[in-house]
Amino acid sequence: MQLLPQLAEVETHFPEELVIIGVHSPKFPAERDSRSLRSAVLRNEVEHPVVNDADMTIWSSYAVRAWPTLMFLDPQGRVIGKHEGEAPADALIDTVAGLVERFDADGLIDRTPIPGIRPMARPDTPLAFPGKILADEATDRLFIADTGHNRIVVTKLDGSEPWVIGNGAAGLADGDFSEARFHNPEGMALDGETLYVADKNNHAIRRVDLTVRSVTTIAGTGELGMSYAQGGPARSIDLRSPWDLALHGTTLYIAMAGMHQIWALDLTSGMLSPYAGTGHEDIRDRELDRARLAQTSGLATDGTKLSFVDSETSSVRTADLPPLDQVHTIVGTGLFDFGDVDGAGDEVLLQHPLGLALGDDVLYLADAYNHKIKRVYPAERRVESWLGDGTAGLTDGTGSAARFHEPAGLAVVLGKLFIADTNNHAIRVADLATGAVTTLEVEV
Repeated sequence: MQLLPQLAEVETHFPEELVIIGVHSPKFPAERDSRSLRSAVLRNEVEHPVVNDADMTIWSSYAVRAWPTLMFLDPQGRVIGKHEGEAPADALIDTVAGLVERFDADGLIDRTPIPGIRPMARPDTPLAFPGKILADEATDRLFIADTGHNRIVVTKLDGSEPWVIGNGAAGLADGDFSEARFHNPEGMALDGETLYVADKNNHAIRRVDLTVRSVTTIAGTGELGMSYAQGGPARSIDLRSPWDLALHGTTLYIAMAGMHQIWALDLTSGMLSPYAGTGHEDIRDRELDRARLAQTSGLATDGTKLSFVDSETSSVRTADLPPLDQVHTIVGTGLFDFGDVDGAGDEVLLQHPLGLALGDDVLYLADAYNHKIKRVYPAERRVESWLGDGTAGLTDGTGSAARFHEPAGLAVVLGKLFIADTNNHAIRVADLATGAVTTLEVEV
């Protein structure tokens, strides 16, 4: 699914000559579910048809080896090209233009529109695919990344008195709250009356001044980075899917999922640089600049280290803050080691976790594809299921009686765990003492 937005851009240049069909060949068992695939298509704003290749039949038929892979077929259905990995839209446009010219000259292109293909309706709900969430006890505020609506929703901790940051239209625009635009915002960090936002699909970091009610871009160009980037002035660097943020002092740490790294932005100097990870996708503990990460998607800090989740290796890990210099894995073993197994050490299996939050000597974990909230005890390398029974659903209740659908964001405050229940378009609240889960009423 990673390349589908790029493909959509190509299609707009060739509306009659090019047909795009996305084939979803799942790595994780949870991705075989057509309901979850439908949510992913809507969440990622995919408008071309997508086939659920749940049993990997098409994958095998075309001898595919990597996600993503592009197969080019001629007008007669024969394979004429293959590309493994991501590719910039400009290169794809040039390739397709050459193919169109070639086959048009032979009279082989049929420009008859294909009937029955139409985008699916997006959810008509107050929130749409909320991703990350941030709770602030001191000011009684809850910040919700209303990702599918391209905005930030702010409420009191009880869900009342909502207001929004951004006008809801997808785009990259600075200005006051009614003018500013985001595109699938995710993680946030708060410093007094300044809110930092990882604007994922804009590949940018935004700064929100909550006092004067304005939004400013402070990192990224708005272009997707396609190579291993070096450090430099933050506004000059092409970023790649920043997914979460953690603030320590004057340094903003960024989970750069698309680069398989953690980056560090010096808020004083405006300089941005890689902090942990080589950029190679894997799980390897070493010094910060030699370690390997895999789609880092959630961050939290206790002031001595960063705790993070690597969704592609289904792992929970830590990266030291200065002066220490090491990455350590709490649980997780490899790119293709995943499941739903509680326990300790290497026996633990998770499935594409996306978010975490710090409690007292415990990490709360959004084990997204297992539809569960788990508790991680770092000193013991132990994990236990706490909320949810592993079945996708929207059910309030206590402990395993509650149900979620791919939860992705967590925040702990006032003895409660706030949960962004992404595919349910809902915010859930769990009592840390009892495990009782309720659904927060948010009317925007």
